[in-house]
Amino acid sequence: MSEQPAPKPPEPSGVDLARVALRAAKEQARARGNAAQQKKQARRGGLRSGARADGRDPLPLGAAINRLITERGWETPAAVGGVMGRWPQIVGPEVALHCEPHKYDEDERVLTVQCDSTAWATQLRLLAPQLVARLNADLGQGTVKMIKVLGPGGPARRYGSLRAPGSRGPGDTYG
Repeated sequence: MSEQPAPKPPEPSGVDLARVALRAAKEQARARGNAAQQKKQARRGGLRSGARADGRDPLPLGAAINRLITERGWETPAAVGGVMGRWPQIVGPEVALHCEPHKYDEDERVLTVQCDSTAWATQLRLLAPQLVARLNADLGQGTVKMIKVLGPGGPARRYGSLRAPGSRGPGDTYG
């Protein structure tokens, strides 16, 4: 049994040569077109947005704000700010009429509340543990450790044209 060498494929002739040349010309034209398109986009300032959504498309305002809050790590202050906006729903309308949240110290995790009378300040001090529990249930455990209750502030000092300079009023030692 002698093995015969496999017959050689015939050399491409007329029509086959034309097909090979046409395929090569199309690939070269496509490559030149892609290069020209990239050059044109670079002159315009980069890629343009198309019909499909991508990272360059504008976001709705709410989604943009949520993304900014997450990127900057502002989740806790934003949540506490929401509590300040929903204060009447959290503490009830009667308490909200007389006590309002003043500020939140993120480092100490203390919510400062200002009351309009000493009676309401005392009442809120008694309610503070329940409020801390309610706030932590709403915001996440450990967000608020303590509520600092402030009573009413005194009247503001007035400086006017009828005041003697340097005189502070009652309690002065006058030198």
